[in-house]
Amino acid sequence: MKDRRTFIKSAALLAGSAAALTPPRLYAAKPKIKWRMQTYAGPALAEHVIKPAIESFNKIAGDEMQIELYFADQLVPTGELFRALQKGTLDAVQSDDDSMASPTEVTVFGGYFPFASRYSLDVPVLFNQYGLKEIWEEEYAKVGVKHLSAGAWDPCHFATKNPVNSLKDLKGLRVFTFPTAGRFMAQFGIVPVSIPWEDVEVAVQTGELDGIAWSGITEDYTVGWANVTNYFLTNNISGAWIGSFFANMDRYNELPEKMKELLKITMDSSHYYRQWWYWGGEAKLRVNGTKMKLTSIPDQEWDQVEQAAHKFWDEIAKESETKAKVVKIFKQYNEDMAKAGRPYRYS
Repeated sequence: MKDRRTFIKSAALLAGSAAALTPPRLYAAKPKIKWRMQTYAGPALAEHVIKPAIESFNKIAGDEMQIELYFADQLVPTGELFRALQKGTLDAVQSDDDSMASPTEVTVFGGYFPFASRYSLDVPVLFNQYGLKEIWEEEYAKVGVKHLSAGAWDPCHFATKNPVNSLKDLKGLRVFTFPTAGRFMAQFGIVPVSIPWEDVEVAVQTGELDGIAWSGITEDYTVGWANVTNYFLTNNISGAWIGSFFANMDRYNELPEKMKELLKITMDSSHYYRQWWYWGGEAKLRVNGTKMKLTSIPDQEWDQVEQAAHKFWDEIAKESETKAKVVKIFKQYNEDMAKAGRPYRYS
C-alpha cells in the first residue's frame, strides 16, 4: 500500500501543472521583515484560498516585508500547526482551529460546527457583529497566539463512492472529515478516519476510504477528489467552514503599524475572494459538473440530523463557560435569522 501511494503521489506531482506548485512570488531579495506562513490547503486549493492574497501583500510590501507561503504539511503536519506557531517555527498560519488542534476553548467550533451556519455570510456576521471575534482573540491571547481574522469557506458535504439516499446509507462508511464533524456524525454510523490530506485521493482509490466530508463540490473538483468519488450528497452538515489567520504573538507585535494594516486588508481581500469563488462554484458545478452524480436524503429524514445537532450544541455548552457563551451566540443568531425570514432563512 505504501509503495502504491508513493507511486501515485509521484505520478500526480509529475503530471500536475507547474503553476499549481509554484509558491507566491517574493518581490524583495532581502526584506526588512520575512515571515513564514503555512496553510492547511494543498497546492491546487491554495491557488484560490490564499496564494492570490499573499502575492498581493508581497507586491505592495516590497522591501518592507515578504511572506513565504508553504502548503499543507510542507513544513509541519497540519495537526502540529498550532504548536509550530506558538513556538515561532512558523510566523503565521491559515487553518481552522479544529484541524490544527489548538488548545483553546473555541477549538471545537472551528472548521464545521454542525449546523452553526447556513450561508457563508453567516460567519463574518457572527464574528464582527455578534461577538465571536472578541472571544477568539481573548482565548488565543491566553496561549500566546494572535487571532488575526476569521472568514468563511465552503459548506460541508459528503462525496462518496456509492450513492447515499438515506441515513442508513451512511452506516459503516469510512470517511475523511474534521474532528468535530466526525465526532457528531459518528452517531449516524460513519467511521471518521484521520490521514494526511495529501493521502486522501489515493485512500479512496485503494478502498481505505469510502468517502470524504471535508468540503463542498468546488473543492472536490479543484483538488481531484471528484475524479475518485462518484456521488455528491446535496444535504450538508454546515453551511460554511470557519477558518482563520493566526500569527505568533511576539512576531505580530513587532510589526510596524503600516504592515499590520496591510495584513488586515490582505486578509479581507482573501475572505472576499472565497465568498464569490465558492458561492458561484458550488452552484455551477452542481448544474454543469460531469464527474459526480447528485443524491439527496429527504428533508424530513435529514431533519433528524439537524435536531441531533441542537442536542450536540447543548452537550458542548456544558463543557465550559466559554463554550456555553459561544453556543448561546449561535442560538441567538440563528433565531434572529429565522425571524428575519427571506432571504436570510427559508422555512
